[in-house]
Amino acid sequence: MENIKSERISSKMFWQTGAIIFIAVALGFVVNEIRSDRLPLVADWSVETQLNIESEQNITISLDEAKDKFFSKKAMFLDSRPSEHYELGHIQGAYNLPWKGVERYFDNVMADIPQDTLIIVYCDGISCTWSKDLALDLLFRGYENVRVLINGWSLWVEHQLPID
Repeated sequence: MENIKSERISSKMFWQTGAIIFIAVALGFVVNEIRSDRLPLVADWSVETQLNIESEQNITISLDEAKDKFFSKKAMFLDSRPSEHYELGHIQGAYNLPWKGVERYFDNVMADIPQDTLIIVYCDGISCTWSKDLALDLLFRGYENVRVLINGWSLWVEHQLPID
């Protein structure tokens, strides 16, 4: 008898827990729908999409376009990787402004760079965020023409482009 009563209580607790979870999820969806700044239920998490700034401007640059700017000398390249990585190899002529030391090195690296210069920032790896973070910081500081070459170092080496 006590066993049956215990099973009923367990069953009742199971269904009540399920009902509470269902109500909470449903309430969450409803609140999200009526918010003016609702969160998307499905989102694009690609690196390119993450680099869209508030104005909806995509700040990425393709390898072909970066290569054209490199050979026509119409861009400055910034390596956002740590100095140790930069010293092991970097895009020919690129300056090193490590994201993790941006405050320390910024004045020395950017002193003579006009704010309207095309600046192409890169790091290494498809998920590397240093170049994005540095690019957004440069835009915040008033540099008008900043682009990010996603996975820049690996792409550059893979396509056998000039390196130092």
